[in-house]
Amino acid sequence: MISVEQLTVEFGGSPLFDEISFLINPKDKIALVGKNGAGKTTLLRIFSGKQIPTRGKVTIPKDLTIGYLPQHMIHNEGTTVMQEAEKAFEHITDLQTEIERLNFELAERTDYESDEYHHIIEKLTYDNEHLQIIGNGSFIGEIEKTLLGLGFIRSDFNRQCAEFSGGWRMRVELAKILLLRPDVLLLDEPTNHLDIESIQWLENFLITSNSAILLVSHDRAFIDAVTGRTIEISLGKIYDYNVHYSKFLELRVERHEQQVRAYENQQKHIQETEEFITRFRYQATKAVQVQSRAKQLEKLERLEVDLVDNSRLSLKFPPAPRSGSIPVEIEHLSKAYGDNLILDNIGMIINRGEKVAFVGKNGEGKSTLVKCIMEQIAYSGKLKLGHNVKIGYFAQNQTSLLNENLTVFETIDYVAVGDIRTKIRDILGAFMFGGEASDKKVQVLSGGERSRLAMIRLLLKPVNLLILDEPTNHLDMRSKDVLKHAIKAFDGTVILVSHDREFLDGLVTKVYEFGNKKVREHLGGIYDFLQYKKMDTLRELEIAGSLKLFGESADKTLSENKLSYEARKEQKKKIKKAEKAVEEIEKVIANLEFEIAEMDLQLEAPEKASNNEYIQFYQRKKRELEKKVYEWELLSQELEELSTI
Repeated sequence: MISVEQLTVEFGGSPLFDEISFLINPKDKIALVGKNGAGKTTLLRIFSGKQIPTRGKVTIPKDLTIGYLPQHMIHNEGTTVMQEAEKAFEHITDLQTEIERLNFELAERTDYESDEYHHIIEKLTYDNEHLQIIGNGSFIGEIEKTLLGLGFIRSDFNRQCAEFSGGWRMRVELAKILLLRPDVLLLDEPTNHLDIESIQWLENFLITSNSAILLVSHDRAFIDAVTGRTIEISLGKIYDYNVHYSKFLELRVERHEQQVRAYENQQKHIQETEEFITRFRYQATKAVQVQSRAKQLEKLERLEVDLVDNSRLSLKFPPAPRSGSIPVEIEHLSKAYGDNLILDNIGMIINRGEKVAFVGKNGEGKSTLVKCIMEQIAYSGKLKLGHNVKIGYFAQNQTSLLNENLTVFETIDYVAVGDIRTKIRDILGAFMFGGEASDKKVQVLSGGERSRLAMIRLLLKPVNLLILDEPTNHLDMRSKDVLKHAIKAFDGTVILVSHDREFLDGLVTKVYEFGNKKVREHLGGIYDFLQYKKMDTLRELEIAGSLKLFGESADKTLSENKLSYEARKEQKKKIKKAEKAVEEIEKVIANLEFEIAEMDLQLEAPEKASNNEYIQFYQRKKRELEKKVYEWELLSQELEELSTI
């Protein structure tokens, strides 16, 4: 479907890709993995036509439709959420307008026998049939279902897009792309702006989608669930595995170990052969053997071991200046935006040295409380920061605040003061911006590289209260691990806003649960909290967030809102069975459509058009097609219902 041949991309003479080749097949679901800056986003941009490779060839069929969701984009202004989502169906509204124009033209004309009149009738017939196939205006329900799945509520539909944050506007763009149902979906970190309930909805949507998918994500659970093939980009080359990500990790280690063993054995054989040749080179009795072994060495195909990218982030927060024993104290705090109450009479005490997590659905007030602590917004009630508290803050939109026209070095040099300016090059090197990388413009950096650059700001001055709002967005998995160890070693106080269960595990000692305008404290780590809630994933927490979180038992919440593990396992089996049924009937429909198209051509001949038996056979085929399409609709509806449970 999409063919990549000898593709090379160079920046400043250095290759990002070096003659890579692979093929994307219909319905492939591929995880594109690699370190930040390896070239994942660049490859998606090439497929979407937004970037041209230095050399090589990318073959994309002309009629292939591609939907591309980039990490960063310029959003449209002046439209409501519904109006923006409806743009996914502009091809339908354009077709409806054309049909209206043709009908009006026919009503005005009287040259019934002219070729032009008959041409208009043919065009009108074709357009009407095409409209029936693609759907004639029944897409509003589909739009609503998609927007609701991505976390919007009905009252949001008529709000202006400009009223929403960048993350929510990204969801509108994602909705448009999903509604288009393109042949190929290119998704660059689609979960970064989603809460876990919406991630689950998207996961189910992609699993049941007929589109080929090329997915860049650092959410391990998400890519394991969605994809079945993994392509790794490393040091300009690609490694293609027809397995999901977790299995790929195992196979990659095995492959490298096998390569090393084979290489070492060959080197031992070469050394022994060369020693034999050197030893008996001048002995006449061994001349034939020496010559034979020399020829063997010449013909030997030398093995190589794939280079391993061992460059890694080196992160250590400066020692924290001593603060008061209670860095953050909150009593009776409330916050509303107009009539919309976000936080209602909440309280908490965070002690010096504690590492705490803020968890809960998007929109429940986590980032709002952070902004209150940062004194960025007004509130009612009491919020007191302790003696000598110095805050280091990493915001969700931190990467978008960077000046794209500056270089990496200039970005840090601009904010650094005092003696730290003499160490900028060392700091940049520790964050994998050494050498020429420090002269890159911010505008060419990947999302992960921007996150690392924004993180450097936290190192420019000692702090004792770190507030990190979704710090793992855009970071690759190895960088996430490095950040986690650095936070563990930090001797100050930490507030973490995150949906990443793996990241929080072993890191926090207290969890604050946000829901229904309240905040509830849970002592212990993230798994202690989940066990208390009798839930095994944060997804279950956030789905339960739509109910009253307090006064209802966790058992009742579970039984009413989430299937048990065994039930989910059985549900997956049913979904797979339904998917197979849909796939089989789609093949039958495709064959019938092909047969009928062939018969349509045959009917243009007078002898076929006047053959009653042939016409009856033709009509039976069309009735059979209508029946199969109806069956397909029922099966698809069943699959959709199974997928949304």
